[in-house]
Amino acid sequence: MESTIITIIVGVVALAAGIILGKFIFAKDTKKQIEEAENAALNITKEAELRAETLKKEKQLEAKERFVQLKAEHDREVMQRNQKINETESKIRQKEQSINQKEANLDKQQKENEAIKENLNRQIEVVNIKRTELEKHQEEHIRRLEKVAGLSAEEAKAQLVESLKEEAQSRALSIQQEIIEEAKQKANKEARKIIIQTIQRTAAEQAIENSITVFNLESDEIKGSIIGREGRNIRAIEAATGVDLIVDDTPEAIVLSSFDPLRREIARLSLQRLVTDGRIHPARIEEVVEKTKKQIEDQVMEIGERTVIELGIHGLHKELVRMVGRMRFRSSYGQNLLMHSRETANLCAIMAAELGMNPKLAKRAGLLHDIGKVPDEETELSHALLGAKLAEKYGENAAVVNAIGAHHDEMEMQYVISPIVQACDAISGARPGARREIMQQYMQRIKDLENLALAYTGVEKAYAIQAGRELRVIVEADKVSDGDSEKLSFEIAQKIQTEMTFPGQIKVTVIREKRSVNVAR
Repeated sequence: MESTIITIIVGVVALAAGIILGKFIFAKDTKKQIEEAENAALNITKEAELRAETLKKEKQLEAKERFVQLKAEHDREVMQRNQKINETESKIRQKEQSINQKEANLDKQQKENEAIKENLNRQIEVVNIKRTELEKHQEEHIRRLEKVAGLSAEEAKAQLVESLKEEAQSRALSIQQEIIEEAKQKANKEARKIIIQTIQRTAAEQAIENSITVFNLESDEIKGSIIGREGRNIRAIEAATGVDLIVDDTPEAIVLSSFDPLRREIARLSLQRLVTDGRIHPARIEEVVEKTKKQIEDQVMEIGERTVIELGIHGLHKELVRMVGRMRFRSSYGQNLLMHSRETANLCAIMAAELGMNPKLAKRAGLLHDIGKVPDEETELSHALLGAKLAEKYGENAAVVNAIGAHHDEMEMQYVISPIVQACDAISGARPGARREIMQQYMQRIKDLENLALAYTGVEKAYAIQAGRELRVIVEADKVSDGDSEKLSFEIAQKIQTEMTFPGQIKVTVIREKRSVNVAR
């Protein structure tokens, strides 16, 4: 390749020299010019040869360097491969040694096992021989015993079994009675413990529902538009919503009165739309009330869906979800029905978990236990029986149906979660602040508590404190001893429990104090 390049370069130079020479000939220059041209051509030729020789040497050097580099790389690769081969051979040798060692150990162990097996076979043969001899001796011994006792072996066994059976039955009855007595002693303690733990783990709201709603106005001038000419607007609102509108001298306010919170909410939203729109007349009132009712229905469904999602209850029928949403607009003794049902559901789940039962099923029954209070149609059935009927209609579990129907003892309890729902319903309704209580009834209950304690001999004073949750009884130290104080506390508590109706529990504390007074003069 290098000689070819040199030949091409020489040819090009010769061609260039010929062209120059021809130019000089055609120009009919002087001989001197021709000689100069020839000299120039010779010089060019020499330079080309020198350059060609230089290029040839450079290419040779490059080829040598490339050869050296490739040889070094090849040697390095060969060395690496040899190293890997050596490592692989070393590993193989190690594995062969390990396998050989394991084979030797296996052979040794096999030989030991064979020796042990032979030894065991010899021992088994000896044992079989001794067993045969023992059976013979045993049969001989039994014949002798039967001869002495005058009873056969079967008769003796029957008598022994009968005596052991009678002894076992008597012991079993005794143990059973002890277990029952112990269970009775511990049952109340454990039940109180579980109920206290359940209540402590639940945060609940206070009673806040009212029977009236105050609708605030921007100015008193709007009252005239709401009343309308000759009162036709206010009559149309009351007829469409079923709510009484009280328009009095209260500045910038109208009172909506109804015992049905759902109707009050429909009336409030309708009034808000009418006042915002400004068009208030009977036809417009009926249109707005209908739209508001549809909006409330959607809101009821949304509240029900949000409630069951927050409680983690799945697979509830849509009608039951809607009834759960309607609970938001119902109250009992001032306690919101939805809040009461949610609280009962959480209490049921916690109590069921404490007892090792299914908390999800208990929570489901607790949420649905009062759905009979929000029916679409009024019936003569009690809310517990109606709720059980609705739950059964919409495919609820039999345990849930029974818990709903039995939470007021109107149905026989057939499942374990039924008493749990009943207890949690009572806890939610009876806790302090859950429901409103008429002041006269409250004062009368406080007075009855104090009079009940004062009726006992030796009681000097009695005070009902902590909203009637505790009764402090002060006795005369001369008439009542320390032992009598404990007895008196128990008797008063039992009498309160049997003769009075009260929410929660009442603590009875008997205080006996001995004072010695002297005057120093």
